[in-house]
Amino acid sequence: MKWERAVHHVESLAQACADMATRPPSIFPLRVTELWVVGDLLGLPRGLETVTVALSVDLPVDEVPWWSEPPGAQHWANATRLAKNPVLPWWRSAHAPVWNHRIDRPALVWDDANGVREDTLAALRDGRGESVRIEAPAPDLLRSRLDEELAVSLRALHAHTQTYEDRRWSPGKLEPVADALWRASNGYLDVLDAVRRA
Repeated sequence: MKWERAVHHVESLAQACADMATRPPSIFPLRVTELWVVGDLLGLPRGLETVTVALSVDLPVDEVPWWSEPPGAQHWANATRLAKNPVLPWWRSAHAPVWNHRIDRPALVWDDANGVREDTLAALRDGRGESVRIEAPAPDLLRSRLDEELAVSLRALHAHTQTYEDRRWSPGKLEPVADALWRASNGYLDVLDAVRRA
């Protein structure tokens, strides 16, 4: 996809985040509080396959382990057309830092307190994403964050394994439970590899 189109997807998602923040929690209980741009879109203009974003949600840290989908994520993604666009969302808890070993110096595009960051969007359009990125954490702070993330991921892996075991021979579709277990496993292994490298 062309650079301009990639930035357009982020801008549209920021506007959708702002709109969803006004919707009743009874209809959309998942509350997204921040939208961050991650990765390639923070570099120089070029063609991209996908746009990666981090979406912070108002849920406890243990309900948003790495590479998982929190409850209500699919409903929210469908309502905002996120699911229809070439955008890869990484869901994060708003009660912990957004950054980790893969979310390296992201740029804030929207938050529920201040709205859309037009300066960030302008920098992305011009290929100046570097100028709006947050500072990198110190190595010891990153290591501490990874240890915390690993503990959350391990608890999620245990919980989803137990849920799978409980539901394995029950009537009904097993796919959602199996998918959640796969995401928890994949997230745990990814963080474990990062901890070992650190």
